Amino acid sequence: MSSAKRTRWLLFGVLVAGLAVSGCKGTAQQPPKGGPIEVDVVTLQPQPVTLMVELPGRTSPFRIAEVRPQVGGIIQKRLFVEGSEVKAGQLLYQIDPATYQAAFDSAKATLARTEAQEHSARLKAERYRVLVRTKAVSEQDQVEIEAAWKQAVADVAAAKAALASARINLDYTRVIAPISGRIGKSNITEGALVTAQQADPLTVIQQLDPLYVDVNQSSAELLELRKEFATGSTPDAARPASEVTVLLEDATVYRHTGTLEFSDVTVNPTTGTVTLRAIVANPDQELLPGMFVRARILKGQRPEAIVVPAVGITRNNKGQAVVMVVSKDQTIEARLVQTGQQVGAQVLVTQGLAAGEQVVVAGLQKIKPGVPVKPVEKAASVAATPAAKTE
Repeated sequence: MSSAKRTRWLLFGVLVAGLAVSGCKGTAQQPPKGGPIEVDVVTLQPQPVTLMVELPGRTSPFRIAEVRPQVGGIIQKRLFVEGSEVKAGQLLYQIDPATYQAAFDSAKATLARTEAQEHSARLKAERYRVLVRTKAVSEQDQVEIEAAWKQAVADVAAAKAALASARINLDYTRVIAPISGRIGKSNITEGALVTAQQADPLTVIQQLDPLYVDVNQSSAELLELRKEFATGSTPDAARPASEVTVLLEDATVYRHTGTLEFSDVTVNPTTGTVTLRAIVANPDQELLPGMFVRARILKGQRPEAIVVPAVGITRNNKGQAVVMVVSKDQTIEARLVQTGQQVGAQVLVTQGLAAGEQVVVAGLQKIKPGVPVKPVEKAASVAATPAAKTE
């Protein structure tokens, strides 16, 4: 290589090195961004909060009656439409009454005969009471006649009882509805033979208005629920602490509210749950037995609760709830809190925060404890929405 070429390459290398050094110096000399970090905050204010618990459950009929025959015989008629509404006392089936009518007539005749015998025995006993005074009959004869009359009286009583039993059996040939409600399908047809108190019901009647909603609650949560009932306050007497709102399978709210009736006294040893039962009006029979629903049970109301938008609560590696609070010197403080139930897009905080404190709800990824910040106030309703998050 000639000296001229070496000189040109040397000058080129010096120039490149100089540009690199100049670029490094220019980068190092850029000043860092100064001032506190701007974050969105919500100032906590006490507010009334309605406490509820939502549990899964199933609907069940208010009353259910399995219709069975009380006497045996052949079904002559079925006198209802399957799936229709029936009234208590309405005739459902007619069993052939011929044999029972005959038994009734026989018992009636037996009663008439015993009453005639009793009448004769009574008159004879009255005559013997007079004759024994004049010694016309012996005292022994009078005693025997009195005994015969009392026997006739007992026979009349027995005949009356037999007649009543025959009348009951005859009435049982008319199978009637024991309750009002919606009747299901018929399990037998005309001409079928039925027996007294058979295992299989003829049909089933269910009362669907009102309706029960049975929900399951763990025994541990039930204890907490009872504490909430004890401490919760309801300023409106028209809304008791046991009010229940029913959510249908499509998550729509059923238009009739119910009330909590009772909780079972036994814990299921397999699932560790207790059944809670609510009663709900069902005038239009929109709810049917066996439907899956969710029940929101009103536990009470806290008049001065502290709630924080859910977007402002994070979890540490131990699973503890943490919020970032703006301290008095405008720096960030990480605060452990205890949370309760979620109320819409906000979370009830039971311990760790006080009224008037500012909680960071946006810009959390830009800050850490001790960092100076510039808080910008946001309405709690706006901060609670996902759109209020700072990405």
